[in-house]
Amino acid sequence: MRTVKEFTSDSQRKATALKLTVAIDRTVGRTIYRWHVRLYRLTRGVIGHKSPVGPMLILETRGRKSGIRRSVTLLYYEKAGLHYVVASNGGRPGHPEWLLNVRQAPEVTVQVGAERFTARARAVPSTDDPTLWNTLVNHYGGWGDYQKMTDRTIYFVELEPTQRED
Repeated sequence: MRTVKEFTSDSQRKATALKLTVAIDRTVGRTIYRWHVRLYRLTRGVIGHKSPVGPMLILETRGRKSGIRRSVTLLYYEKAGLHYVVASNGGRPGHPEWLLNVRQAPEVTVQVGAERFTARARAVPSTDDPTLWNTLVNHYGGWGDYQKMTDRTIYFVELEPTQRED
């Protein structure tokens, strides 16, 4: 007897997973994201740092218009002491607000698990460093899928620690 998995191609499974991810993002995502930040902070990353698709961090930016501190949880990739996040905005036509904030004020605060530090953020169009972009897409294939869903160039942001907090 053959299983459903044997009848389903890998590309069909990936397409279904992407549709589910986008559906969640577009419906209850914003509410879930706020709770994610709260639980992550409250538990110092015990809840919220690890996710089914990879590790998450909290990026805190300063609102470019309001000046208010804004926080968002993001999937990240780490290499050589640098953290990389991707401004995919789930494949939407516009850039995420946090990217616009980073461009205006690149001094940010980052929390990875229990560790908090300030960092300098550098926004890079994915087309400017295709090698690193491919590394990021290999880390989480959804970023490549999101690029296919939008006409804009997706940026990634390099976070270089400047000062560790206690």
